[in-house]
Amino acid sequence: MPASPRSGPRSGAPRLAVRKTYKLFIAGAFPRSESGRSYVVNDAKGAFLAYAAHASRKDARDAVTAARKAFAGWAGRAAYNRGQILYRIAEMLEGRRAQFIDELRAAGLAKTAAAGEVEAAIDRWVWYAGWADKLTTVAGSANPISGPFFNVSTPEPTGVVAVIAPDSPLLGLVSVLAPVIVTGNTCVVIASEPAPLPAITLAEVLATSDLPGGVVNILTGHREELAPILASHMDVNALDLAGTPTDQAGPLQEAAAGNLKRVLPPTGDEWTTDPATTRMTAFLETKTVWHPIGM
Repeated sequence: MPASPRSGPRSGAPRLAVRKTYKLFIAGAFPRSESGRSYVVNDAKGAFLAYAAHASRKDARDAVTAARKAFAGWAGRAAYNRGQILYRIAEMLEGRRAQFIDELRAAGLAKTAAAGEVEAAIDRWVWYAGWADKLTTVAGSANPISGPFFNVSTPEPTGVVAVIAPDSPLLGLVSVLAPVIVTGNTCVVIASEPAPLPAITLAEVLATSDLPGGVVNILTGHREELAPILASHMDVNALDLAGTPTDQAGPLQEAAAGNLKRVLPPTGDEWTTDPATTRMTAFLETKTVWHPIGM
């Protein structure tokens, strides 16, 4: 005899809430933290929202491994193709505006301010996408020299970039993430600790776009625990300290010196201003080629 649709808890009994735990984003997948840890995410009024995965040392190492594995393929794509993929991500961000607005309101923004920040984040992503096939022309050069040679300088991506994102959970994140990947780098991002949900929602967008797995890896957890791991990791080529308090940047810069990482120091709220090419060129290396004329 089939079970009655009313079988189960008696009518009127309090319902058991199903608490959501947001996971990490590594290699295009959403694994739980290796340690099994999570932490509570509250809204601006202190009410419970969800649990977020608390990344461990091993999670950070796995994210760097994934970024390194993805680097050759991503850097080797045509710049125009990278621009197409970033623009596709912007299209998908546009389709999830309402969810991002709700998450920013939970983080304490008024409805109008939240809507404005989402629009600014989408516009900024589109702006960086447009630079994909133009930056080489602007940042490169044909150098005048004395002698029968062609001498050409061209920018190339640095490699794996570790990014400590600002606490602005969407616009700040987009402002430091887009310029890293549009230039052909791959990255590991430590998301905002108090408001990680927009970062994980962005990860869901990335996972369902055309972005190859491992190009972007997002960790949630405690910055004080994760940042030193990435700063001292010998397979990380560069470090963006955008979300690091100025008084905490020194030890991370010292750790980064272990393998001569490029370091972009914290610059206050510089990322809130209009976008500029400086965040893209910070993680590019200029390679110069000589070639004899007539050969």
